[in-house]
Amino acid sequence: MRERNQVRMATLRMVRAEVQNREIDAGKPLEDVDIVGIISKQVRQHHESIEAFTTGNRPNLVKQEEAELIVLMGYLPEQLSETEIAVLASKVIQEIEATKLTDLGKTMSALMPQIRGKADGNKVRNIVSNLLSG
Repeated sequence: MRERNQVRMATLRMVRAEVQNREIDAGKPLEDVDIVGIISKQVRQHHESIEAFTTGNRPNLVKQEEAELIVLMGYLPEQLSETEIAVLASKVIQEIEATKLTDLGKTMSALMPQIRGKADGNKVRNIVSNLLSG
């Protein structure tokens, strides 16, 4: 607030309001994992908005969404690279002895708790699908 950074203030207020709403619904304070989940959801929504605004030729809104996205990314754990995701996925595939694409759900269920908040679920699903099919 002292920096008078309006984008940062608005973004953090938005996240804080969502956290408070979830705490009211749950009737108890949220755990850190839950808060990371809220921020991850906001990041996904911003990515979708950026795509939509780019398609709609709205550069001013794209710029605003990107600025908010940068603020949100600062509060998430460091994101895993595709190589790191592939290594973790391979390890889980070997542990649960998954052999075909029909084991995707079982693999994702075992893998996601390890990387929650550290990687986008769609990216993880694509990597796991490639590993199981190839």
